[in-house]
Amino acid sequence: MSRNLIVRYFAGLKEKAGVPSETVETNAVTPSELYAELKSRYDFPLAEDLLKVSVNREYQPFSWRLSDGDEVVFIPPVSGG
Repeated sequence: MSRNLIVRYFAGLKEKAGVPSETVETNAVTPSELYAELKSRYDFPLAEDLLKVSVNREYQPFSWRLSDGDEVVFIPPVSGG
């Protein structure tokens, strides 16, 4: 079953995707599957285990079951100085 998801990008992921957010039509069931699809599409350099994922503004595991209309944010490590 296809889902329409809102995906938001930050930092290096935003640079690679070329947009701050987009609506993605996908058959991905979990954030893990979605990230694998997007990583392949945009050549994201980060492994999944380096990221956090938020679904509808709440941190969730990468095994979380996605629903149509969810907002998904992949959060890369942040460094500051």
